[in-house]
Amino acid sequence: MIEININKELHGANGLMNLNTNLSIKKGEFVALSGESGSGKTTLLRILAGLEDAKGTITVDEKEWLSTKKTLAPQKRSIGFVFQEHALFENMTVLQNLLFVTQNKALALRLLEMTELTTLQERYPKALSGGQKQRVSLCRAMMRKPQLLLLDEPLSALDPQMRNKLQQEILSLHKEFGTTTIMVSHDPSEIYKLATRVLVLKDANIIEDGSPKEILLKTNGSQKFSFTGELLELKKVDIIYVGVVAIGQQLVEVVLSEEETQTLKVGENVSVSAKAFNPTLSQKSL
Repeated sequence: MIEININKELHGANGLMNLNTNLSIKKGEFVALSGESGSGKTTLLRILAGLEDAKGTITVDEKEWLSTKKTLAPQKRSIGFVFQEHALFENMTVLQNLLFVTQNKALALRLLEMTELTTLQERYPKALSGGQKQRVSLCRAMMRKPQLLLLDEPLSALDPQMRNKLQQEILSLHKEFGTTTIMVSHDPSEIYKLATRVLVLKDANIIEDGSPKEILLKTNGSQKFSFTGELLELKKVDIIYVGVVAIGQQLVEVVLSEEETQTLKVGENVSVSAKAFNPTLSQKSL
């Protein structure tokens, strides 16, 4: 069990914010932190890792990581941290990067096998792709069999196919080692596939806490589906009005009434929903 009761003043885009978090996380949970950029998600991870200070208490399995009397040093906390940037040692091979953490070669080889990196163990980072580097970073984070795995959007720079592969590997490692995992992500599909719990932050406060289904699959009334996206364009085509909306990596066109166009602005987030339709699914050809 992880008990977090912390307070920290942050400087956000809209001025000062107060990160005031009182939270309990069960052992083995996979928690996703969602919310707008600058809402305090990464700061919360860095406080848990001991990379930033805060007032309050953090207790992990009854061991104090933070209290009014002491702050446990980052290297003494049982954590693995994977950032957006891989941060590998360029002068070390893949295997050496892992063994730098702890000289457990059996575990290193097992992790490389689980992530399909065995044949690359003697390569240097400069000879790896972005996806391979992040897999090495993930393996390195697991070398101490951490109680807490912290992921700060580690897959955001990868293409969809590689993201999907690494998502499965993250989930496999999470289950295999029984690690408690906290991940920052803006990708709804990623959150839905990986997380058992979602925390939504706004202005450094947790405004929603629930399962991925409760948080992500929201509809109102008789709506059959609802997605959130960015309105890219409003245009008139013949006698109708059309809005172009970006939902994830897809663009959709929505027919609008003239009255609706008066209340919408390009660049704002909008909800795309429908009440009466019969969706179909088919396999997409590669």
